[in-house]
Amino acid sequence: MPDRSSLAIVLAAGEGTRMRSSLPKVMHPVAGLPMIGHVLKTATGAGIDRFAVVVGNGAGAVRDFAAKAAPSAVLVEQVERLGTAHAVLAAREALEIAADDVLVLYGDTPLVTAETLARMRAELAQGASVVVLGFRPEVPTGYGRLIERDGQLLAIREEREASDEERAIGFCNAGLMGFRGETILALLDAVENNNAKGEFYLTDAVEIANRRGLGVVAIEADAAEVGGVNTRAELADVERIWQDRARQAALLAGVTMTAPETVFLAHDTKLSRDVVIEPNVFFGPGVTVDEGVVIHAFSHLTGAHLERGAEIGPFARLRPGAQLGPKSKVGNFVEVKNAEIGAGAKISHLTYIGDAKVGAEANVGAGTVTGNYDGYDKALTVIGEGAFIGSNSVLVAPVTIGDGGYVASGSVITEDVAPDALAIARGRQVEKPGWAARFRELKAKTKRVRV
Repeated sequence: MPDRSSLAIVLAAGEGTRMRSSLPKVMHPVAGLPMIGHVLKTATGAGIDRFAVVVGNGAGAVRDFAAKAAPSAVLVEQVERLGTAHAVLAAREALEIAADDVLVLYGDTPLVTAETLARMRAELAQGASVVVLGFRPEVPTGYGRLIERDGQLLAIREEREASDEERAIGFCNAGLMGFRGETILALLDAVENNNAKGEFYLTDAVEIANRRGLGVVAIEADAAEVGGVNTRAELADVERIWQDRARQAALLAGVTMTAPETVFLAHDTKLSRDVVIEPNVFFGPGVTVDEGVVIHAFSHLTGAHLERGAEIGPFARLRPGAQLGPKSKVGNFVEVKNAEIGAGAKISHLTYIGDAKVGAEANVGAGTVTGNYDGYDKALTVIGEGAFIGSNSVLVAPVTIGDGGYVASGSVITEDVAPDALAIARGRQVEKPGWAARFRELKAKTKRVRV
């Protein structure tokens, strides 16, 4: 909707007591991103250009996150909990700035899609003053029913107030609503708290709009899309649905997963075509994988970039700042952190590479460790192009191994190694002929004496 201005009011003041957590409910992550982050991201994808986030008293974590995720958002506090209409009106100052479309969203519904929000906006553009999002659960018990006639939504009837005929309706209220900006304040100011809880319900705006002759419509979304989160069990269900969606999208985009149900993606994972992912791979946030990369089983990646044709695992760990060049290899039980691995370089097994630059075509042997931390500061290790690091070596940073340099196995390198030089930093081997036989004989005699 490029020609229509818009505002999203995101309600995030709920305490989420059923989550049994000190973390605010909307800050619990799905695919590595707080639920409210998904909502803000989705709304942005639907063309929303302004945000107001309604938080509860003391919700500092929500405030801090929202300020970073949507820097232009207005953050307002709902001091008293007097219902959903009261929560929306906490953002009155934002509502007083003209907007064609106003969407009321919830910070604990992370699966709603941008396409659904765009459909809500389309109804407003076509003349509706109020749009309600509905769904058809398998069991409608407990949900407000959407009562329609001739395409007009007449009311949202809470179950305890519904007649038997109304309870038979399977079309239920999902909570999300859209309003024409020019009418929302007048409608909400007319909401009263004449109910058992003494609260101001947003849903009452439907009947108020009907009394004023305004257009009110309901559109339908898939039940899985609009599910809110109130418990850890529901959070796990939402995670499962999100992962299934993301895996399916990746498969359709040309990614091979031999056991998709065992692969866990993050909200911002970027996978190119012809990537192969074996079972039990976990992606944390910030991973980009280019074409033709192979990720073997039981690998864990966060904040990494794998360039074309790279190969990792099995049991590889890529931590933030890992940059793997084209056709490089990070093998089994190798950990890489904040390091650039050059094109064609090989780190095949049992190695830690941190705060380092590994040149193209270098080979790092098993058991190698970059000693990058002295207890206070991190230092850089540079391994030149074509260098060879023997097994069980320790490179004590800061240190540079020149292009084509060799490090003998078992060395502890504390000084720079010149290009094409061989560095040996270990005790000289000493051989004592016959020692082993004499040692065994002595032990045998000692044993006989004791007996």
